[in-house]
Amino acid sequence: MTHSAVIDRRYKDALTRMTELLALVSALLYGSADFFGGLTARRANTIATVLVSQFVGLVLVLLALPFLPAATVSSSDWIWGIVAGLSGGIGVAFLYRALAVGKMAVVAPITAVCAAMIPVFFGFALGERFRPLTIAGIALAFVAIALVSQPRESKDEGGQRSARRSFPPGVSLALLAGVTVGLFFLSLARTNHAAGMWPLIAARITSVMLFGLIAVATGRTVRMSASATTTATAGGVLDMLANALYMLAARVGPLSIVVTLASLYPAATVILARLVLGERLSFMQGIGIGCALGAVVIIVGTTG
Repeated sequence: MTHSAVIDRRYKDALTRMTELLALVSALLYGSADFFGGLTARRANTIATVLVSQFVGLVLVLLALPFLPAATVSSSDWIWGIVAGLSGGIGVAFLYRALAVGKMAVVAPITAVCAAMIPVFFGFALGERFRPLTIAGIALAFVAIALVSQPRESKDEGGQRSARRSFPPGVSLALLAGVTVGLFFLSLARTNHAAGMWPLIAARITSVMLFGLIAVATGRTVRMSASATTTATAGGVLDMLANALYMLAARVGPLSIVVTLASLYPAATVILARLVLGERLSFMQGIGIGCALGAVVIIVGTTG
C-alpha cells in the first residue's frame, strides 16, 4: 500500500469516527431535549411548553445564521419547511403531553418506532417494496409497542386488584406523536441540501406562529414558573443543537450510519427518566424497550 493510500485510508477512518461521534451526540441531545420537554409539560400547560421551547430554538438558529454557509432555497423547500413546522409542532405537542401524563421510558420508544415507520410506509405507497430485513424490523416494532404498552391491573377502593385492565397513560398520545413526528422528518427529507438550515427555520417560524395563535384563540397563558421556563429553555437549546449536529454529521459521513445512530435517542430519555424521576418498568416493558431500539436501528438501517 502506498503512502498516499495509507493517508487516504486514515482520513476516511477519522471521518467515519467523527461522523459516528456527531450522530451519537445528536442522539444524546435529542433524547435529553425530549426529557426536558416532558418535564416542563408536567409543570406548565403543553401549549406554553411547546411555544417557549420552539421559540428558543428559533432564536438560537437565527443567531447562528450569519456564520452558516450561503444557501439556495427553492419554493418547494419553503413549502416542505412549512409542512414540517405544522407536523413537527403538532407532533411535539402530542409528545410532550404524552411524556407529561405517562412514563417517559414507555412513551419515548413508542414514539420513536412509529416515527421510523412513517418514511417506510410512505415509500411503499409510492411503489417501493420492503426488504426482508425491513419487514422484520417493522414486525419487531409492533412487538415492542405491544410489550411496552402492556395493560396494567387497576385496584378497587379496598386496594384489591381488579380484573379490569387498562393501558398505561400516554400510549395513545405517543402513537399520535410518532406519526406526526415521522411526517416532520419526512418533510425535512424532501428539502434540498443546498437549502441549508432555511427549511428548518421556516419550520420553526411556522410552529411558533401556530402555537402562538392557539394560545391566543384558547386564552391559554404562556406564563410559566422559573423552573418550568428553565427546563423549557434547556429543551429548546438541546433540540436545536441536536439538529445542527445531525445535519453536520449527515453532510460529512454516510447518511445510513448517521440516521441509524441518531435514532437511538430514546435511550437517553429512558436513562434520564430512570435516574432523575426513578421510573420503574416491568420486566416485559424492559424487553419491549430493547425491542423498540432494535426495531428502529433495523428499519432506518435498511432504508437509509
